[in-house]
Amino acid sequence: MKDAFGAPQSLLVLGGTSEIALATARRLIALRTRTVRLAGRPSPALDAAAAELRARGADVRTVDFDALDSASHATTLGPIFAEGDIDMVLLAFGIAGDQGRDEEEPLSAVRVAQTNYTGAVSAGLVCAGALQAQGHGSLVVLSSVAGERVRRADFIYGSSKAGLDAFTQGLGDALHGTGVHVMVVRPGVVRPEPAAETVPAAPATPPAARGGAALLAPSRITAARSASARFASAPLEASPLTTTPDAVAEAIVTGLRRRSETVWVPGSLRAVMSALRHVPRPLFRRLPL
Repeated sequence: MKDAFGAPQSLLVLGGTSEIALATARRLIALRTRTVRLAGRPSPALDAAAAELRARGADVRTVDFDALDSASHATTLGPIFAEGDIDMVLLAFGIAGDQGRDEEEPLSAVRVAQTNYTGAVSAGLVCAGALQAQGHGSLVVLSSVAGERVRRADFIYGSSKAGLDAFTQGLGDALHGTGVHVMVVRPGVVRPEPAAETVPAAPATPPAARGGAALLAPSRITAARSASARFASAPLEASPLTTTPDAVAEAIVTGLRRRSETVWVPGSLRAVMSALRHVPRPLFRRLPL
């Protein structure tokens, strides 16, 4: 159960090597969270994350979890809840993909969608059902400002986050009054820490498996890659959409205490995106976003 200050005593992280998730776990351990389960694909990074959190005084165990293997989610996650109540589930897995490559290789784009959306739907429903059965707990889902109004530069990733965001809001409505708290978190551009782990790129799709024509002509794909590169190389510190893993973690902890349903990081994004949602499409296409 959560303590008198609303801090969870037990935490399950789906996406156990996520920078944001680990920053959140550190803050929660400092607030007396004692049991942490890190779910993710087996890797040295997952083991290192577990060792670090153990050194901070938590009982930490890793769990083999594959977001793309939806058929295994119930059998993988169910036993964690059977061991004892989980006060908070943080759904933090996802991949950014590569917009240019994903437009050329539809199967690569599908991997982004399956990881960020269908995998999250499957795991989210399994955890939501378990939380409802125990009668309490919080499900926190990392969405993205990219899903609020999808940009040309990353519309495949953005569309997957838009779907995830809508799913999470609907799930929160479905669980209202059950004792389960659902919170969607919408960070802006997250500056990685210097030693941040990069998400491995999706394997290239063999030419024989691509099938059909590319979504865009080669010249348009080249232009899209150039636009993405310009955006990625822009000085993030100057952007109002910029945040850090620690800032997101702090906002998550504050949102838990307030039982917020939606958290924007930074908070100014709420007003920024409210304005951008109403910009006409012809003008939106020309904005340097």
